[in-house]
Order: sequence, then structure tokens, then C-alpha cells
Amino acid sequence: MDRLSNTVRPYAWGSTTAIPALLGIAPTGEPQAEMWMGAHPGAPSRITRTTASGETELALTEAIDADPEGELGAPTVARFGPRLPFLLKLLAAGAPLSVQVHPDLDQAREGYADEEARGVPIDAPHRTYKDANHKPELICALTPFAGLCGFRPPTEAADAMEALGVDSLKPYVDLLRAHPEEAALREVLTAILGANPAEMAETVTEAAAAAERLGGAHAPYARIAHHFPGDPGVLAAMLLNYVELQPGEALFLGAGVPHAYLDGLGVEIMANSDNVLRCGLTPKHIDVPELLRIVRFEATEPGVLRPEAAPSGEELYETPVDEFALSRYTLASGAAPTDLTAPTPQILLCTAGTVTVGELALAPGESAYVPAGEGVEATGPGTLFRATVVA
Repeated sequence: MDRLSNTVRPYAWGSTTAIPALLGIAPTGEPQAEMWMGAHPGAPSRITRTTASGETELALTEAIDADPEGELGAPTVARFGPRLPFLLKLLAAGAPLSVQVHPDLDQAREGYADEEARGVPIDAPHRTYKDANHKPELICALTPFAGLCGFRPPTEAADAMEALGVDSLKPYVDLLRAHPEEAALREVLTAILGANPAEMAETVTEAAAAAERLGGAHAPYARIAHHFPGDPGVLAAMLLNYVELQPGEALFLGAGVPHAYLDGLGVEIMANSDNVLRCGLTPKHIDVPELLRIVRFEATEPGVLRPEAAPSGEELYETPVDEFALSRYTLASGAAPTDLTAPTPQILLCTAGTVTVGELALAPGESAYVPAGEGVEATGPGTLFRATVVA
């Protein structure tokens, strides 16, 4: 078992206070958006191992590369290759993230192979597929957490736009009411992303002012527009369900589902991939043709998840993927140790109190890596999240 030293990513949308508050340290004034825990090559966690030459610090990727089956277990390597198949994060949104969607596994493989064959540099700003993997993800709220998830019924989106009283929105309102669900959502999103930029900026400005005047259910879109004035993604956001999670509640984001995180602190887990197609609230490249191929144009309920409790005390967030499983333990003071031994690799993250795992005491925001099959017990008092692979 290894204590993890993790990198905090300073993305512009990050909160300046949420992660420092959890860690119990003073904020720097700079945004602290994500703390990465895992073996992503972009910012792998670091560990300290005892070798023949003494104590050696190395990246978790290096430890796994040196002995994949010893670290991950033979079944995990057989299913996902010699890499940790998930990435765990603390995510702290102080401003909206881009509206985005992720491909399924077949789409990712096809898109990656196509861009490789065409010689698109992997670091090119217009490159869409960074790898051949899908990117399902789960966000679990640690504080009240706001986001957008999936399309709402076209008639609801039409009512919201019509209430703004902006003449240039009428064509979108008419499309949303005149066509069947899939066609209506596809045509309106296509029209929004393909509109003349200057005309769209004017429409969004008028819509944002009206949303601010109306308040209520329109208030989130006014706040989004405050961060992204004139961005067509503000109107794309109005096509989506607005969701507010309470601490302990979660959302699962599968392939093809448009979504965006707006505000709050949460624990996020995802398949280890960088494949993101954006559809607004960003200055980055938007690949409209590929986006329209990937998006699932259907109205869906957000599907807020609450953990399923087991007799062992584990509270599991059920998801339909094998690359990761996220669960939570609330450990009482003086209770018998909880056995967390598993045949799969694990990352354990404390989010409240002080949790002792093996010989390591974890304070809020601290984490540990446990190789597959290594025995480990946990005691509290505190809250512990466990990220692992579905066995």
C-alpha cells in the first residue's frame, strides 16, 4: 500500500477555495480545479517504494509498468491491458465547464484509427480522439453540486426559450414543437452551432438579459451566460436538464449524453481516457460533424444515483461499466476494522474525519493506492471512498 502524492490541475473554471478547504490549507488565490489520483500519463500520482538502493519516489505509472500483473492483478490486465483502467478525481467547479459528450467504445476506436490514418498530430487543437477508449464517468457530490445532464423534452426547452421573449429564438422554438423528439433536438442543436457567430452572440446576449430578469428556473442560464457571454453553448445548455445534487448523490454520464458541471465539489471517477467532444461554453475546437454523429438525441431523465448499502457497510454506486466501481464507507469511532481486501487495484480517498488504512492515517483529501490482492483494513472515524475495478 502506498500513500499518493497527487497533482492539482489549475484549470480556469476551478474553484479557488473548495479543494483547499477540504485539505485544510490556505487558498493561493489561483483556481484549483481537479486533483488527479491514479496513473493517467498526463499527471500520474507519485508513490515512495523501498528498493535495494533505499527509499525511491516514482510515478504510479512506473510501478505499474514494471509489474502490471503484480500491481493490477492478472484478470484486470487480461481485460483492460497493463494500465490502471480508471482515474479518480476531486473536482471543484467554480464556473461552468464546457458542454460535452463522450463516445462509446466502438466510436472511440473508429475515430482514433481514422485520425491516426490521416496523420492528425495527437496534440493538434483540432484533434478529437486522443486515444481508442470510451470515457463513461460518475460524479458524486461532496457539497451541493449543480450540473446539466441529458436532453429535456423538446416542448420543455421550447417553453423555456419562448418565455424569454427574444424574437430571434422563435425559429428554434418552432422547430422544437414541430418535429418528433430526435429530429427536433438534432435540428435545433445543429442550427445553434451553425449560426452566424455575430448574430448568435446578439441572440445570446438578449436571452441572457431576459433570463436574468425572469430568474427562477431561468437563473442558471443567466449565470452560465455571465461566464460565457455570446457563446452558443448558452442556448445548447437550455436544451438540457438542470440538476442539483445533494451531498452523497451522484450522476452517471454514459456515452452520447451531453452534460456540463456548473458549480460544486465532488468525487469523480472515469474510464482512463481523454476523448471529449465539446458543444459549447468553450473557446476550444468544436467538431460539429463528429459531435452530431456521437450525440444521442433523446430526452432522458437525469437519473440521480444514491448508493446501495451492503451488510459490510459498503455503499456502492451502481453503474453499467466494468472499468470502475465507486463506493463509500462511513466508519464510526471504535467500530471493528472494515476489511477492504480486493482482487483488483484500489484507490482509497478520505473525505471527512481521519481514516486509517493499514498503517497510513488519511486526512480529508488524502489518498492511498492498494495493489490487487493486498490485504487492507480501514478504521475511522471518517468517510472513505473506494475506487476499484469491477471484479
